[in-house]
Amino acid sequence: MENSTEVTQFLLLGLTNDPKLQIPLFITFLLIYTITVAGNLGMLLLILLDPRLHTPMYFFLGNLSLVDFCYSSVVTPSVMAELLTGNKVISYNACAAQMFLFAALICVENYLFTAMAYDRYVAVCKPLHYTTTMRSSVCVGLLIGCYVLGLLNGCVHTGEAFSQSFCSSNIIHHFFCEVPPVMALSCSDKQVGELVIVYLVSFHIFFAVLVISTSYICLFRTILRMRSAAGHRKALSTCASHFTAVSIFYGTTMFMHLQPSSSHSMDTDKIASVFYTMVIPMLNPMVYSLRNKEVKSAFLKVKSALICGRPSKV
Repeated sequence: MENSTEVTQFLLLGLTNDPKLQIPLFITFLLIYTITVAGNLGMLLLILLDPRLHTPMYFFLGNLSLVDFCYSSVVTPSVMAELLTGNKVISYNACAAQMFLFAALICVENYLFTAMAYDRYVAVCKPLHYTTTMRSSVCVGLLIGCYVLGLLNGCVHTGEAFSQSFCSSNIIHHFFCEVPPVMALSCSDKQVGELVIVYLVSFHIFFAVLVISTSYICLFRTILRMRSAAGHRKALSTCASHFTAVSIFYGTTMFMHLQPSSSHSMDTDKIASVFYTMVIPMLNPMVYSLRNKEVKSAFLKVKSALICGRPSKV
């Protein structure tokens, strides 16, 4: 019986073997990662500094920024190092750790979007009960649930992938240790493991999409009953950022994960993975800040306080 520990390291094929593309890709990813770090940590800092942003909506948004920063950091720096040094070898344990962290954090993000949709539903459909419904204990409970489910998801994904026997090849046709390309290396019967992962991912995604869709149906019904144009605009602006971020996130996630490994085109998967490991974490703070007057106001106040050399009293 083959033992999966026979493989002690993996070789990542990366994004390209063309030397002419490696430096341009490195510069591009460095720029993306710099914007990601500045945007997400900047958003988190604003939320911490401005008491007006100490609300359930920004409580979840702050955690979303933290998760975006973390799961981008799990992948992007290692990809840049591969492009710069040409060293594409990753140890067995490092590969397992990268897979666990990414699977856990992406699941946390999934449920954070769900919690944010529920928060927007209460804010628009039940505004008079908002403070009692979304009290601190409820928000903390929802957040703990997001992280617990994320950790369980990471354990299952990593356990299923690394319980396989890798006895024929250690070459991963990808630029990081994601489940489908790692599972593709298995020389044991992986049908059960694939089904477990597909069903688990399907449950996470469809449960979240069901809650989000139900929330938005109720939101739009409430908006349509509003008589004032100002009420329409305010309600829509409240939900527009979340709806945009959700659409981008679930579109790429479902494309990547809700299919067996035999149906995957590795080159296509790489493009999709670049989008949701690097681009989406960069876009989220932009989506939530560009049309958000409260975030803009907080930024200007903090900026003014820093320029004047005074502690921020925003």
